[in-house]
Amino acid sequence: MRENLACVLSQNMAFTDCMKPTDFAAEKKGIKRKNWRNRIRFLLKTNSSKSMTTRPHRPTADDVQQWAQSLDKLLSHKYGKAAFYIFLKSEYCEENIEFWTACEEFRILTSKKEMASKANSLYEDFIQNEAPKEINLDFHTKNDIAESLHEPTTACFLSAQRKVYSLMENNSYSRFIYSDLYKELSAAARGEGKHIKS
Repeated sequence: MRENLACVLSQNMAFTDCMKPTDFAAEKKGIKRKNWRNRIRFLLKTNSSKSMTTRPHRPTADDVQQWAQSLDKLLSHKYGKAAFYIFLKSEYCEENIEFWTACEEFRILTSKKEMASKANSLYEDFIQNEAPKEINLDFHTKNDIAESLHEPTTACFLSAQRKVYSLMENNSYSRFIYSDLYKELSAAARGEGKHIKS
């Protein structure tokens, strides 16, 4: 587990920014869920590679403080998004951020063929009944998405993405801000904690 995450972080700087939702699934299949403290160590680890800049690849105290201002600020920062993913995974609801991230990627697609393929993949993975990572949506939203699959547009998942965002904002986000994970990240970013406790 540590080797996998360390590799991803050192090569891509932040795994949620560089990984696709399918990579999240691959990571989830082969690895048992671990304590978030083991995962967060890699977020705080500095990169010692000579090919990289000398700037530490970790959030600053200001970064971590801004995450508490809004979910938008948290998700717009690659380390904030990574930390929130780790937190959601510890609560067994990481499918929400995976879906939100996949929708962000879907909205920038321009090829009709690529859009159709990705739309079907999103539907099969997150929307349809008994999907492997089924998200909590009402019947009407699911039905609207199913009907739009024959000719998908960049907006066909927008309603579902907003509902998932609202769910994260109103439930998981506030728990994250008051969590031990956030407190320890904040302390470590301020230099008050040398190591995340095991």
